[in-house]
Amino acid sequence: MSAVPLRNNRLAASDVRSVTVLGATGSIGDSTMDLLRSAPERYRVEALTANGNVEALAKLAKEFSARYVAIADTSKLPELKAALAGTGTECGAGESAVIEAAARPADWVMAAVSGAAGLKPALAAVDRGAHVALANKECLVCAGDFFMQRAAKAGACILPADSEHNALFQALSSGNRDELVRVIITASGGPFRTWKSTDIEQATLEQALKHPNWSMGQKITIDSASMMNKGLEVIEASYLFALTPDEIDVLVHPQSIIHGMVEFSDRSVVAQLGAPDMRTPIAHCLGWPDRIKGPAAKLDLAKIGQLTFEAPDFDRFPGLRLAYDSLRTGKGATTVYNAANEVAVAAFIAGKIRFGAIARLVEATLDDWIRGGNQAPLTSADDAISVDHVARNRAAVLLPQIALKAS
Repeated sequence: MSAVPLRNNRLAASDVRSVTVLGATGSIGDSTMDLLRSAPERYRVEALTANGNVEALAKLAKEFSARYVAIADTSKLPELKAALAGTGTECGAGESAVIEAAARPADWVMAAVSGAAGLKPALAAVDRGAHVALANKECLVCAGDFFMQRAAKAGACILPADSEHNALFQALSSGNRDELVRVIITASGGPFRTWKSTDIEQATLEQALKHPNWSMGQKITIDSASMMNKGLEVIEASYLFALTPDEIDVLVHPQSIIHGMVEFSDRSVVAQLGAPDMRTPIAHCLGWPDRIKGPAAKLDLAKIGQLTFEAPDFDRFPGLRLAYDSLRTGKGATTVYNAANEVAVAAFIAGKIRFGAIARLVEATLDDWIRGGNQAPLTSADDAISVDHVARNRAAVLLPQIALKAS
């Protein structure tokens, strides 16, 4: 927990903060660039990365005069160099180039490369002691123990950019660790919050992508529909704030106005509220330890009228239960949970499995991995990536039989 800044641990902010955005063309990256655009006098862009969108990456590099850009897809390097010819911006491609972008001397790094591919770049930023705004859940889900240990050792400052974890981060400053009773992560419930299990089983891709409150990327939107995303957040909160599973509750809150709450020993509950706009938590991270002006809509509670809450349904959304199970199992189980889910979501998008089979594939992969006696502490990025690869392979092997099974 020491790598997460405490309430009195204020750091001096320079007049101009140098910034790197890993995953600049994704939804989180887009929100980050929007904030940078609104305050050009405060920020200078050191490096930007993207997976394969050369056109968008080059456009951003020109607009923000980035010193270095990296594209993960090595086949796109010639196109990227051509697009930035004459600008003076250095270009790179492949995993090593994305890691180089993270290692360059920026004060503040947005880690928004999705999936396990974001782990090594985020660690590169952590190891040089940067302020790292963490929007990649997989860094903690796949490698939480040693990720936070590395951050503490390097003196890196981990700033949670997820709306829920940022809310907890803000609320936790109201008390001390020994006064904490529990944290409460809120969930919208996604598009299937009121659906019957039989209907959820047969949900289409189009239906899964209709999130009621948030505009996000395809994978995270499907995770929200299955509540796997909330499971990932439970795991992330455990590592980020050094919490046990029993200290983390989930509460369904359809309006997505309260993003997180913390209960203390005197039974005070401190909550963070805001309109459902990712620019709010990102602005908090970008300005920290100060606050900057954010472009999100002003919260009008009178107009909203009422806020409602429901207990999560672990039967209709078993992915959430599996997250708690994997967290309690430990020793790589959360890495398996994440890897199997990525395989399952990709299979659902490709039309290979039903929506309801996503959780079944994750559970089958976890069971197979545990029966194989593979549990061991993860002590490096290579350990985590190795478990990730094994889990993906097992999930791929199990996929055909899961696809054939009815709910």
